[in-house]
Amino acid sequence: MDDPIVIVDYDPGLPERFRHLGARVRAALGPLALRIDHIGSTSVPGLAAKPVLDVQVSVAALAPVAAYLPALEAAGFCWRPANDDRMKRSFREATGPRTHLHVRAAGSWSEQVALLMRDYLRASPEEAARYAARKRALAARVGQDRQLMARADAWAQACGWSPGPSDA
Repeated sequence: MDDPIVIVDYDPGLPERFRHLGARVRAALGPLALRIDHIGSTSVPGLAAKPVLDVQVSVAALAPVAAYLPALEAAGFCWRPANDDRMKRSFREATGPRTHLHVRAAGSWSEQVALLMRDYLRASPEEAARYAARKRALAARVGQDRQLMARADAWAQACGWSPGPSDA
């Protein structure tokens, strides 16, 4: 992806868009989806964000992907198998406004941190405003560079990184 990173003002139509999309995902997956959540900056009322609706689907296990892949494809989502993030499976809506569907294991750190950040920013308008200002400044500074996590993951794999001892 080499288009510039753009941060836009909050879109008040996003909660309704999520409700419709969430209902579609629920109909497709039924009980396989343990949770369906609106996550990311667009889930925080008033927060500036990239114009992308992020949806998290929590499942009992990421593998096998065949457990949920056919249903999501039938519901209009395209699997992104070249995802470097091993903690989720990524899908995009085939048509319409940009939508990212993140399938994560229920109870995993990656599932929980997305919910934590959403809930913290919803509860802390001052922090959300600071975050929005940082996002706008960073987008202006990095332009098109979306690969920091990919580079960090490649480094971790190359050097065999694991968390060291606690800082305290």
